Formats: sequence, structure tokens, C-alpha cells
Amino acid sequence: MNTPDPKTGESRPRVALIAGPTASGKSALAIALAEAANGTVINADASQVYADLQILSARPGAEDMAQAPHRLFGHIDGAEACTAARWAAEARAEIDRAHGEGRLPVLVGGTGMYIRTLLDGIAPVPDIDPVIREAVRALPLAQAHAALAQEDPDAAARLAPADASRVARALEVVRSTGKPLSQWQRHKSGGIAHRIRLSPLILLPPRKWLIARCDLRFGQMAEKGAVEEVQALLARNLSPDLPVMRAIGVPEIAAWLAGEIDRDTMLERGRIATRQYAKRQYTWFSRQPPDGWPREMRQIDTKLIAELVIKLQQ
Repeated sequence: MNTPDPKTGESRPRVALIAGPTASGKSALAIALAEAANGTVINADASQVYADLQILSARPGAEDMAQAPHRLFGHIDGAEACTAARWAAEARAEIDRAHGEGRLPVLVGGTGMYIRTLLDGIAPVPDIDPVIREAVRALPLAQAHAALAQEDPDAAARLAPADASRVARALEVVRSTGKPLSQWQRHKSGGIAHRIRLSPLILLPPRKWLIARCDLRFGQMAEKGAVEEVQALLARNLSPDLPVMRAIGVPEIAAWLAGEIDRDTMLERGRIATRQYAKRQYTWFSRQPPDGWPREMRQIDTKLIAELVIKLQQ
């Protein structure tokens, strides 16, 4: 894997990255690339790390996983909350393992924060004082943003007032450490971008096609075990704040099981939530990755997959 590129002389080990919104065809392309290039598929999706979300996360099934080695899929219990820092550390280890085995690491997923943390590193922010965190998280959103405008004006100007989690994060950091988050972020560590040769591809298929696939997928999930998956989660009595309990489909199916809504309403809410999530991902991947990263705007099919596999190996 460390053979210098004959054209560029580049000797850093190569890593392929396939990213984009849900239902865009990432998994099929990743498996095809792994088969063609002796690769290992490494998950970069925040929902697919959880063992409890086989169906609702659209995690590859046993038949797909048998086609190539798969790593970081369904390896975390739903009672835990996986952070971007934890995932990045695990992904670094799996990338090194793949290289050591002479295989091409194929990162695939739609969680931008995971990918950014892996490549660029993470700010070494000290642990937040629990008392400060509790006080900040208890503030009404408007009040939290107003406080941030006083204590870290740059962050307040940069963040949307409705972005509750990021506003709270910025406020708790400046209150707990005495320094704004932007200062900490200037000294990120742990990123691997400098030591690998990245072959990225962002899938951004036509929106109408993507939304139709999202709608179809959620309906299929409900028919093929998602209800039983949520029943099993509810039986565990996990905290409602955990990521698995807030995953798309879980609140909607739980409400139906509780008799709060009918089945048609559950399905429609699930479809809407999936569409909204896909749209957020689409916007993020349209704007955030470097301009030099290729974007594929066509809808995925067998012929296009074959074409992209060739491109990703060049």
C-alpha cells in the first residue's frame, strides 16, 4: 500500500472515502470498490456504529458484509453514546490495520463530524465542569445565545441562534475554560490527513431521486423488522437522551406502539424525518468538504458504480 505513485512519487498510504447523504448509494459503491481493490470497508456513519440499530440505520446485512471485510459496524451497545473523538480513534486503528494487511481502507458514511475529526483532528478542550454544563444546558435557547453574544461574540455571530447544541457547547467551553472555543480549535491534534493519500468522492445525486429513495426505504424498514427493533430498545428502558433513542424512526415507531398515533401517521413522520435528515446532509456535503473533492451528481446505478470504482482506484 506504500508503493510510490509512478506519476506523482507519492508514497503515503492511500485511503478511499465515499461520503454523502443517506440513501445516496454509498454502501453499494463501497462494497464494489472493496471487492475490486482488496479493500476493507470502514463505517463512518454515527447510527451504524450501534448494535441496536441494524435496520433503522440501514446497516449492511450479513450478505453484503460477506463480500469484503467490514469494520466499526454495530460494535457499540446502545447504552453508550459514541463521540466523534472515540470513533476517530477507532477508525485510525482500523485504517492502520488495513494498511498493515495490505488492504485499501474504504471509509464510507454520512456523518460529516466523524470524517472531519478523523482527518483534521480535534481540539484538546479540557473536560467541562459538570455544574457549568448542567447550568448551560438548562438555559432557554434564546437566553443561551444572548449570553454567548456577551461572553464569546465571535461564536454567537458565527452560530445560528436556533443551533441549540453548538450554542450550548460554545457557551460551556468559554465559561469552563475561560477561552473561546475558536482558540481551542486552532490547536487541533490527532488528524491523519497529513499522513495519508486520500481519494475522496461525495455522492450528491438528484434531490428528487434521493427523496424518493428515502421514502421507499423507511416504508421497507417498517415492514422488515424496524418495529421489532424499536420494541427491543424500549424494553431496555434506556435514557431517552441516548443517540439510539433519538435515531430516525425510533421516536416515531415508539409513539405508534404507545397508541399515541396511528400507523399511517407513524410512517409519514418517519418519511419526513428521513427526508429532513437527508436534506441536512446534502447541504453539509455540498458546502463543507474542500472544493477539490469530486462530487458525483448522477443517480447511482450498476453502470455508474463500475465507472466510479475505476476512478477511485486511480
